Amino acid sequence: MGSLFRSEEMALCQLFLQSEAAYACVSELGELGLVQFRDLNPDVNAFQRKFVSEVRRCDEMERKLRYLEKEIKKDGIPMLDTGENPEAPQPREMIDLEATFEKLENELREVNHNAEALKRNFLELTELKHILRKTQVFFDETEQQMGTAVASQMADPNREDEQVTLLGEEGLRAGGQALKLGYSARLLIWGSKLLKKSESKFEPEKVGNYYFRFVAGVILRERIPAFERMLWRACRGNVFLRQAEIETPLEDPSTGDQVHKSVFIIFFQGDQLKSRVRKICEGFRATLYPCPEAPSQRREMAMGVMTRIEDLNTVLGQTQDHRHRVLVAAAKNIKNWFIKVVKIKAIYHTLNLFNLDVTQKCLIAECWVPLLDIETIQLALRRGTERSGSSVPPILNRMDTFEDPPTYNRTNKFTSAFQNLVDAYGIASYREINPTPYTIISFPFLFAVMFGDLGHGCLMFLFAGFLVLREKPLAAKKTDNEVWNIFFAGRYIILLMGLFSMYTGFIYNDIFSKSLNLFGSHWHTNYNESTIMSNKDLQINPSLSSDYDQVPYPVGLDPVWQLALNKIVFLNAYKMKISIIIGVLHMLSGVSLSLYNYRYFKDRLSIYCDFIPQVIFLTFLFFYMVLLMFIKWVSYGPQNEFPDSPACAPSILITFINMVLFKDAVALENCNTVYMFSGQGAVQKFLVIVALLCVPIMLLAKPIYIMRQQKEKHVQLVNGHATTENGDAEGAGRVVQQPPPPPPAGGHDENEIGELFIHQGIHTIEYVLGSVSHTASYLRLWALSLAHAQLSEVLWSMVMTKGLILNSWIGGVWLWFVFGFWAILTVGILVLMEGLSAFLHTLRLHWVEFQSKFYKGLGYAFAPFSFEVILNTASTAVEE
Repeated sequence: MGSLFRSEEMALCQLFLQSEAAYACVSELGELGLVQFRDLNPDVNAFQRKFVSEVRRCDEMERKLRYLEKEIKKDGIPMLDTGENPEAPQPREMIDLEATFEKLENELREVNHNAEALKRNFLELTELKHILRKTQVFFDETEQQMGTAVASQMADPNREDEQVTLLGEEGLRAGGQALKLGYSARLLIWGSKLLKKSESKFEPEKVGNYYFRFVAGVILRERIPAFERMLWRACRGNVFLRQAEIETPLEDPSTGDQVHKSVFIIFFQGDQLKSRVRKICEGFRATLYPCPEAPSQRREMAMGVMTRIEDLNTVLGQTQDHRHRVLVAAAKNIKNWFIKVVKIKAIYHTLNLFNLDVTQKCLIAECWVPLLDIETIQLALRRGTERSGSSVPPILNRMDTFEDPPTYNRTNKFTSAFQNLVDAYGIASYREINPTPYTIISFPFLFAVMFGDLGHGCLMFLFAGFLVLREKPLAAKKTDNEVWNIFFAGRYIILLMGLFSMYTGFIYNDIFSKSLNLFGSHWHTNYNESTIMSNKDLQINPSLSSDYDQVPYPVGLDPVWQLALNKIVFLNAYKMKISIIIGVLHMLSGVSLSLYNYRYFKDRLSIYCDFIPQVIFLTFLFFYMVLLMFIKWVSYGPQNEFPDSPACAPSILITFINMVLFKDAVALENCNTVYMFSGQGAVQKFLVIVALLCVPIMLLAKPIYIMRQQKEKHVQLVNGHATTENGDAEGAGRVVQQPPPPPPAGGHDENEIGELFIHQGIHTIEYVLGSVSHTASYLRLWALSLAHAQLSEVLWSMVMTKGLILNSWIGGVWLWFVFGFWAILTVGILVLMEGLSAFLHTLRLHWVEFQSKFYKGLGYAFAPFSFEVILNTASTAVEE
């Protein structure tokens, strides 16, 4: 029976479905999400399978829906999400869906095409309107500009501003004086011609052998400098350019972006320059427009342009209204349409995994199913058969197989986060014990040992509590923010980590580097208020009866330790020993869990050759060290008389080293004994000898036993074969030649025996050395706890205390700003960064130190055909 402590029992089943009922039955199984189908056509190309045409039709419908969704989002129309989960439509409904999507796409594309054409026409008319306005200003100012240009040229013949702008410094150095004089002469000629224009139709007049002409157009504003320079250089200064910016940005019909443009007019002479100017305009993608020469014609054209612009605005408004109505109607159903299409596609993709029988009327599938859910699956198959109207019931047969089944652990929204932590290390082997229920308790507790602070834990607990209380609306607001998704997925882990951190912070009596005096300090005998205020640091000595009333603080640490100079010395010894105790118990629990695996898989050899030696080795060495800590705490107190005073208490570390090296302990000065209890030296030698004897047992016992067992089986097979042949020879009066003996039973040949020795040797070395390194690894509990407490104290003393230096009302305002800065640093550094560091260290302790003792993680996950999983994956892919 499956449970959280061990994965579900799985069965490989063969499923027979009638062709007419296959679609509906697979649809019901997809809603159920408890069946993992196997591909029975691994060698068949995806484009050669039976239902590939239906899959392509679904792909085409998805493309049309994505196009509609993009247009809806472009207009900012909210898509209605009612939370409904419609069933997969019947195959005959696909035609209606395709027709609906085809109609919407064609209508929308036609509307967009017409709107783009109208916008392009509107853009051209708008640009022509600006050209007519700006060129009229150019012509009106020509007389003044010409007079000013002639006067400036005559007054200052060395002015080179315009030439520098157009030609650059190199152009001026090359031949600037000749070009400058030619440009001035042409300005005089063009100015005189422009002054003679009348209200009648403009007739170009000859100047020498050339005609005076102009072109007008619109160009992007950022291209003006390069455009002006190219005109000057390509036409050798024989053109005159005027440009003015269009104040309002114009909309590009193709992209919908707002662009800034400028109006320009170019004066030139002759057809050769005209051709050159037009080519330059084409190269810079400038748009040229016809501009009449006579002012009356320009006014008449401008009035016509304004009339056409008003008409276009009316038509554009109607077009946009029609497009908006189409998109609003589509937005109401697009979510349900997506769900239906995704389900149809998933069903046909799954049907492509099936085989057809010889009659082409039955589909055959193979699938993994949880053993406890077979009845539920059969009910779903019956519902699918009834929906399809088929009279042939589906058949579900259980098959025998030697293949390793997938691993399926049932989880809920609380346990799924912890299960993900375990699965990140490796999916459990089939029916292997699941570390998740033990991780639910040990993970937040080990985190809290490193992060223990009542204030910081409360902040973490409140944040996680908010996520838990608002989980439904927050889950509905799907986002692609990876950091937020990680926090939200692990909200229950954070909740427990914050709760346990509050507990350990209460035990440490530490809240934002300060203490809570709930029960009254038992060091208050000589430390009155004046003593505390006049001394920056206090040295606490528990052995002095005048300082300590010999009654311990009821829960946790006495608050007076926050003022003590020897606080770190006391906490270091306390937290270091607590870390070792927790670590050894945690590793012992991991080794003990391996016994449950061995018993379940009936592996007695591993129990005797692996589990028992491992437990003895770990207990006789490291658990004995834990017992010494408790003996030292009980036997040596601050008020004990000689020889049990604290000064005579042996060091645990030195005692353990001497024990392993078989060295006798040396008595300390003024101490009569070197042991904590009578017979300690003999007991320690016995424990070390037994622990060391366990090493060769772990190394050689299992391979030698397997090797002898295979030899005995091989001898029995050979003897039995020889006896049979001798009997046949005596009865028939003939001699039969004996064939070579068969290989050893069980499939273990010489190479496999050698690999078994190597594997067992690696496993033994890893365990023996790991017992030492893993025990030391748990000291990170002490190190990170000390670092967190000291960093919190430094932050308080260097930041928060700066806000308490002023006593007037200004101090209150100053304290408000200092508190804000301290709060930001507390949340950013101590809660987020330190919390992430403690989380990673806790994860390492579980993956390496704990799970390595019993967990292999060589399985593969159960991946059922589930519409819920497929829809979540599809929605995530669309958002990205």
